[in-house]
Amino acid sequence: MRTLVLNAGYEPLGVVSFKRAIVLVMNEKATIIESDEEHPVWATSGLFDRPSVIILTRYVRIPSTRLMPVSRRGVLRRDGMRCLYCGGSATTIDHVMPKSRGGKDTWENLVACCLRCNNIKSDRTPAEMGWTLRATPKMPHQSGWTVRGAERAEPAWEGYIESAA
Repeated sequence: MRTLVLNAGYEPLGVVSFKRAIVLVMNEKATIIESDEEHPVWATSGLFDRPSVIILTRYVRIPSTRLMPVSRRGVLRRDGMRCLYCGGSATTIDHVMPKSRGGKDTWENLVACCLRCNNIKSDRTPAEMGWTLRATPKMPHQSGWTVRGAERAEPAWEGYIESAA
């Protein structure tokens, strides 16, 4: 069982094990705001709620620019595993502005692409092919992307974390 940790201002910070969450609560560094009542934690001193979501008692300052590093897996996930050229199932990524022409490895220049479109496009731009992108590629900003461990969100986290899809 995993626990979502919220900053004192209710912004998601990360995901920890329920054991770590209980330690934070017992040390009065956090408070439980959502718990799994069906699976309590048994201890020698009694029964405890298993935390699903906790909030820190003190605000933790986080860097204002949390940049998400570009990765093949991230681009495919951002685009829903669909080719941004034809809409088919994507298994590769493509540089909109080809690398051979100075295209960079950035969120704005990489798109999910099926193998067929990738091979046909080769080192040309979509404009040269007469193709248009089905969506504008950009860096994801939802908290589901910046919060480590939130890729597989628990139902109890709904309302505290934006969808990463």
